[in-house]
Amino acid sequence: MTETVPPPPEGFVPSPRGPYTTHNGPMFHRIGEGGSFDHAFFVLPRHCNSMGIVHGGMLATFLDGLLARAVYGAVEAQSVTLHLSMDFLSAARKGQWVFGEAKVTRAAKEITFAEARIHADGRDVLRGSGVFKKAGGRT
Repeated sequence: MTETVPPPPEGFVPSPRGPYTTHNGPMFHRIGEGGSFDHAFFVLPRHCNSMGIVHGGMLATFLDGLLARAVYGAVEAQSVTLHLSMDFLSAARKGQWVFGEAKVTRAAKEITFAEARIHADGRDVLRGSGVFKKAGGRT
């Protein structure tokens, strides 16, 4: 089965990352207004559950990557997720572009906090936040 992804919205470029993200993508990104980090993916059949909506695990993966990339941009260091919190607000469906914007809300020496909003077709799909620790040493 061939899955075709249309060209990304204006300003978005491919966002290749590790093998897990590549397998679940393709993902796209752009730097948003005010330094926010914007992420997007086009919903393919493989992203959906048996009800035809985006699987919650896919949205959680998208959220984690979105937040982690915003953290990296703020602290210029790779970090690991310590805590991820999310509220599912509505569904996204096959054939829609899903967008997310993330921003860092606080950065200390080792720990960084971030929050994000994910939406599709003008509707909020998920809101979430995360706590990240700079990688290296014991986590």
